Amino acid sequence: MRELLEAVAAGELSPTEAEARLAGYVTTDAGRFDAAREHRRGAPEGILAEGKTPAEVATLATAALDSTGRAIVTRVAAADVAAVEEVVDESVDVVHDERASTLVARRADYEPPRLDATAAIVTGGTADAAVAGEAATVLEAMGATVERIDDVGVAHLGRILDHLDALRAADVLVVAAGREGALPTVVAGLVDTPVIGVPVSTGYGHGGDGAAALSGMLQSCTVLSVVNVDAGFVAGTQAGLVARAVSDARAGAE
Repeated sequence: MRELLEAVAAGELSPTEAEARLAGYVTTDAGRFDAAREHRRGAPEGILAEGKTPAEVATLATAALDSTGRAIVTRVAAADVAAVEEVVDESVDVVHDERASTLVARRADYEPPRLDATAAIVTGGTADAAVAGEAATVLEAMGATVERIDDVGVAHLGRILDHLDALRAADVLVVAAGREGALPTVVAGLVDTPVIGVPVSTGYGHGGDGAAALSGMLQSCTVLSVVNVDAGFVAGTQAGLVARAVSDARAGAE
């Protein structure tokens, strides 16, 4: 502890960084940021912007940057992005994916992780792109190589079969689909890699809110894992943990 205090006194360590090392989290007026999650869990903490004011989002993003060098924010609105950009230093790199509603900010001295593993993100249709993009954001943040295979729904099986080689080459698959949610079941029957199904709230009428897609994936006769409706961040994180295990195994085999 004395070394931490001396580092703070010398200006080598910020109070936020010191708090994160001591407690494992940082306390702000907007809530607590779990700065130790990536070390403890292997997956980074994400800041959900929904339900928070832009000022609260900016405060938590600042805490993330100060304690880990990076901030990952999901479900952001334009006001959230503007609030973050207003408070961060010009040296901070801010990347906003408007379609995925995500924001990733990195300090200039932040060194991103690199995994020797590839994750393919597959969508049934263009309407699934937002949820798929959220999964891609966290997978890239965890260091995996991400490949996109889009608009290959089961209405024409030839579309997914045309990408069979890429599907089988990936180390883990995230498959997002709305409507009846059949695509993950089909894909899981074609590959020997883990498949994570993401039901998407696209469609209309009975079950069009993602309920039909969720039920279909849960009843899949081919083996796959399923996350909640529109849970792109959760699917991306799970896929990232698989990718990290694959990468570690490859490193150990060398």
